[in-house]
Amino acid sequence: MLSINNIEVVYDSVILVLRGVSLEVKPGSITTLLGANGAGKTTTLKAISGVLRTERGEVTKGSVTFDDKRIDGMRAFDVTRLGISQVFEGRRVFEHLTTEENLIAGGHVQRHYRQIRDGMERVYAYFPQLQQRRHQLSGYLSGGEQQMLAIGRALMSEPKVILLDEPSLGLAPMLVEEIFGIVGRLVEQEKLSVLLVEQNATMALAVAHHGYVMETGRIVLEGNVQALRENSDIREFYLGLNEIGSRKSYRDVKHYKRRKRWLS
Repeated sequence: MLSINNIEVVYDSVILVLRGVSLEVKPGSITTLLGANGAGKTTTLKAISGVLRTERGEVTKGSVTFDDKRIDGMRAFDVTRLGISQVFEGRRVFEHLTTEENLIAGGHVQRHYRQIRDGMERVYAYFPQLQQRRHQLSGYLSGGEQQMLAIGRALMSEPKVILLDEPSLGLAPMLVEEIFGIVGRLVEQEKLSVLLVEQNATMALAVAHHGYVMETGRIVLEGNVQALRENSDIREFYLGLNEIGSRKSYRDVKHYKRRKRWLS
């Protein structure tokens, strides 16, 4: 459905951020992209959604295809019309608008009010809290409710693929479990595909079907989540487990050093 083929991304015609990234998102699946801050995960999402060009970035090599159509270089509006929606890190709701007005804004690509009305009913079915807060300014919602609103707003365009960037950021563990549970239901019931960027590797590998690990603008490892969970490097660097499966003490970790064989 969605394929990134050996892309390079450059900002300001100078700064090389992505260095030959390739990955695939299959229909009806959750694919996770793991990596530390600055690895290039968010840039990868922006290269797909078309937001990159608003930040003086461009795909200089390779291609991004969706349903066999090349989309790199397209405007974000047109990418959304094709069926790809991005949920940004930090939620970025329109704080001066109500919950319902945020959802209406998310349906800006719809041609008929009936589609917007049906979309809101679908969002409220998945997120009942939002219906209770529909007339409240979104800036006064809790962090969890704002994350639900950000996902609901993305659903309003009836996407085939959702790009989900750090949904657990700043949320309590119980809220994180609730939101990831809803994402799983969306994939199962709505036949959506999700590309999930997440630093909470434990949660990401618990819900995803396939995963990629990114470092310094490159994909250094990929596989099904079972294989990734059993990989000694993933267990040590992302799950915080030592060789016998117990949690590591970060007091004993002086620095992080990537194993060179990841790039072999």
